[in-house]
Amino acid sequence: MSLSARAARSWRLRPATAQALAWCGAVAYPILLYVAVLGEPEPTGMRLLLPAVLPVLSLPLLRRRPLPTLALMLAGSFAATVLAASKLAASLPFMAPTQAWQIGCLQALVTDGAVGWIAATRRRRTALVAAGFALAVQIAAACSYRSGQDALVPAVAFLVLMLALAWMTGYLVQERREHAATVRAQIAVQAVTAERLRIARELHDMVAHSIGIIAIQAGTGRRVIDSQPAEARNALAAIETTSRDTLAGLRRMLGALRRTDPEEAPLAPAPGLADVDRLVATSRIGGVRADVKWRGERRPLPADVELSAFRIIQEAITNVVRHAGTHECRVVIDYQEDELSIEITDHGHGPSSAGTGYGITGMRERAAQLHGQFTAGPRPEGGFRVAARLPVPVEVR
Repeated sequence: MSLSARAARSWRLRPATAQALAWCGAVAYPILLYVAVLGEPEPTGMRLLLPAVLPVLSLPLLRRRPLPTLALMLAGSFAATVLAASKLAASLPFMAPTQAWQIGCLQALVTDGAVGWIAATRRRRTALVAAGFALAVQIAAACSYRSGQDALVPAVAFLVLMLALAWMTGYLVQERREHAATVRAQIAVQAVTAERLRIARELHDMVAHSIGIIAIQAGTGRRVIDSQPAEARNALAAIETTSRDTLAGLRRMLGALRRTDPEEAPLAPAPGLADVDRLVATSRIGGVRADVKWRGERRPLPADVELSAFRIIQEAITNVVRHAGTHECRVVIDYQEDELSIEITDHGHGPSSAGTGYGITGMRERAAQLHGQFTAGPRPEGGFRVAARLPVPVEVR
């Protein structure tokens, strides 16, 4: 620990000491306020400065114990207002209402501020009790410097309006703070849900493709292990290669999930359209030849567009390997000015509809995340078609 940190820590008050000083200041406030008004024959003009500054003594306790602090503030304001009215009435009767009202109004503003703080930091029931108690004391004090219905009613109306304004201000502050906390919680939940969906999609796209290839090669090896040992060895080699690649990808994903430093560089780049050739080679091992046709001018695209395009192509080819019952498919990747168009078609029997599996759902979610379009379904002439249109940001066009 540095010397400056130790010095700052040594000057920091202990909680018990700080609370004791706060109570001393709050208890001294009504006494000093009473003495200040008692020592001023005419508490008006600049002589109101001391009664206006004294509430600072009660602020430290107001944050910890707002209701006891409000009680002490009301006691001091009531005593000061009644004293000012009685002194001025005895010395200068014709000026008493005006000058006593100044003290009463000043103390009402101070206590209204305390009520607003309670409304902003405590429950509504507690704030309503504090407001009712403060209004009762303020009206009782007003009766000492206002007499007669014509003078008392406007004073009471003024006190009610000022207190209501302070209470509503504090209540709105609390509502806004609670709303902001709710929004932050919802954003956190949405972020967690989005991350879970992203991980689920990545795992599905990574594992489903590999498992499909492994299953096909395992079946092939089992059938020909006695009659064609060389072919069985090739199948086992394909299984080994595919499984190793999948395990490496899973290790990279788990390593990225375990990272605690957000600034740490990723362990491996995310796959993109440059990896389509490797994907085609893997699908050929699984018994499906993918004919890839590139259109437009090939250019680097944002990482999220590249990843989504690669995963859509990967999942579509995986479905051909697993469900289409054909040995070939066609992939068209079209680089347009404002979007990337992808189309995967085959002539197999395939499923009777777009299905409800996670694969097509994941492809549709990937396109939706980029505000793109996605369609999947059987073709009228037979086979299955998957198509996606992914918008390209303006800055990279």
